[in-house]
Amino acid sequence: MISDSVDATEKIGAQLADELEREYPGRLHFIMLEGALGVGKTAFTRGVASRLSPGSRVKSPSYTIVNEYRLGEKPLFHFDLYRLGEEPDLQSIGFSEYVEGGHCIVEWSEFLGDEAPQDAVKVTMSAEADGKRKIGITYPDR
Repeated sequence: MISDSVDATEKIGAQLADELEREYPGRLHFIMLEGALGVGKTAFTRGVASRLSPGSRVKSPSYTIVNEYRLGEKPLFHFDLYRLGEEPDLQSIGFSEYVEGGHCIVEWSEFLGDEAPQDAVKVTMSAEADGKRKIGITYPDR
């Protein structure tokens, strides 16, 4: 998919959340985001949150590691692993409890290593030369 604006990136995130809720009702979703700084990962997350936690004010959790949004039927936990680096101590932040307790969306998911759930949806984002964003979505069972 190609996004030509922040709004379009948010819309793609919302569409993914709608699709996951429709195809996997009642299931907790785990979404892994990969892409360079400034490519739109937080904008994508705003779109996902607009469906899974409507009314939540989404901002980057860069300095807090995780933001919690609790306005939906189930909590949405938004992680930014950039500051934790390549070998993050995820258990020190209670990562497994978050995964079991709500939907999760993880920026810089390449730092998850073996902690990535097998049923995670992977979203890769990249900036194109014309300023547009290329967004690829990989489902675990397709």
